[in-house]
Amino acid sequence: MGKSWAPSSNRNTGEVSRVEAPVTLRGYLLCAFAAFGGILFGYDSGYISGVLAMNYFKMQFGSPNSTDDNAYNGYIYATWQKSLITSILSCGTFFGALFAGSLADWIGRRSTIIAGCGVFSVGVALQVASTSVGLLVPGRLIAGIGVGFVSAIIILYMSEVAPKAVRGAIVSGYQFSITIGLLLASCVDQGTHGRMDSGSYRIPMSIQWVWALILGTGLFLLPESPRYWVKEDRYDKAAYALSVLRGQPVDSQYIKDELAELVANYRYEMENMQSSWLDCFRGGWAPSGNLRRVCLGMAMQMMQQWTGVNFIFYYGTTFFQQVGMKNSFTISIITTVVNVASTPISFWTVEKLGRRTLLIYGAIGMLVCEFIIAIVGTVDPGSQAANLCLIVFTCFYIFFFASTWGPTAWVVIGEIFPLPIRAKGVALSTASNWLWNFVIGEITPYMVDSDQGDLKCKVFFVWGTTCTLCVFFAYFFVPETKGLSLEQVDRMLEETTPRTSSMWIPHDTFADQTTRDDVEKMTNKMGADNLEVGTTHTTQA
Repeated sequence: MGKSWAPSSNRNTGEVSRVEAPVTLRGYLLCAFAAFGGILFGYDSGYISGVLAMNYFKMQFGSPNSTDDNAYNGYIYATWQKSLITSILSCGTFFGALFAGSLADWIGRRSTIIAGCGVFSVGVALQVASTSVGLLVPGRLIAGIGVGFVSAIIILYMSEVAPKAVRGAIVSGYQFSITIGLLLASCVDQGTHGRMDSGSYRIPMSIQWVWALILGTGLFLLPESPRYWVKEDRYDKAAYALSVLRGQPVDSQYIKDELAELVANYRYEMENMQSSWLDCFRGGWAPSGNLRRVCLGMAMQMMQQWTGVNFIFYYGTTFFQQVGMKNSFTISIITTVVNVASTPISFWTVEKLGRRTLLIYGAIGMLVCEFIIAIVGTVDPGSQAANLCLIVFTCFYIFFFASTWGPTAWVVIGEIFPLPIRAKGVALSTASNWLWNFVIGEITPYMVDSDQGDLKCKVFFVWGTTCTLCVFFAYFFVPETKGLSLEQVDRMLEETTPRTSSMWIPHDTFADQTTRDDVEKMTNKMGADNLEVGTTHTTQA
């Protein structure tokens, strides 16, 4: 396919390419709403930590065990039950994310997320109705499948609809919403944990449904991804979606240019690949190979989990109790507040400093905090100084995660895949996240519980070691993708190595004259048929 050589953006100066419209406030808010899905994800992941520490829950779901110091009136669940209740959510999300990859290519990105909200609601109903582990676990599993739909495809949807100038910030908003969900879960747990009736755990469980209702209903008001419509050869619908998202009339030159580039790039990619699951693993480790990108995405999400931060959010409340700290619920709220307050920093740094830089220095910050906690906790276990060190450096540790690896790992996996396999590539990466999430949720109780590994603060030696691996991974394997359209990222990955990627500058476009003529005819016809949407001016927000 012939290509036109045209002026393009220099991502180091932040200049906007002529093929993308200025960012309007309306367009920004439309794209950002999808980040609300993170609240569903964060709340569902976080509420279980507090519920497991509730006295009524221990009596209702546990069995007599007078030897455990954490028992209430002699009742508590077994370690295997604690592990299963927590980790089964991740098992469901693993399979949900994989299935969502095919579903998103079949019925669309938006419809898949809405379907995920429906599945999630069924799981919530089972959790609320449960009075034993036997029903709670299936409820968590089904809810996990719904979360898998949402967590995989919401990143795909946001990456595909966001303007490139603010794509990193908008996708980072997803992680910010996760932190808000975690904070809300901690606050609700704090408010209900003193109740000695089923409302202590049923209220936190039932509130999950509110987030699914808001997200599922709100998405009906948003357009489908224009790149999905390009993939389906529905260029009229792609132009309509772009006009809504960019706040431009459908026959605007901005819309024509951006759509022409999307169409031409997709045609080019389809000359070299198909969109099956098998195609995700073709090409080997060559610069243009899909296998290289899939391995990068899956490893990125694996390393995000092995930073160890979910140990705090899943088991923080019970862990603080185990090391002898009072007010464990309050401490958990403090850690989630730090998480929420730190994440918005990434909205600016992810575009200013870049993805690669944040990942490298964020991992260094985390490993320093983790080794300090582990050393002090080992030398002087249970002392006031050790407990203070645990609280302070846990907060610093969460700060480094929330402002770097938390949002940036999601940003990168939404950017590195070509359109034919993008849904499946993001699904595989997200499934990797949940697989390792499941592994950590499953093994951690055996590492720290007093009747098992009883590592206590020594567990941070493990997380410090894995964070050290994160530094090397980010330095040797993660490319710099800031300031590029998704189509430009595809070209950059073919022409650079991770360590030279930040110096790559866009130099051409895919759209040839034939493509531009096709788009011109289609958008002119739509304009004539009064299918114009959005604003009719180009005021920049």
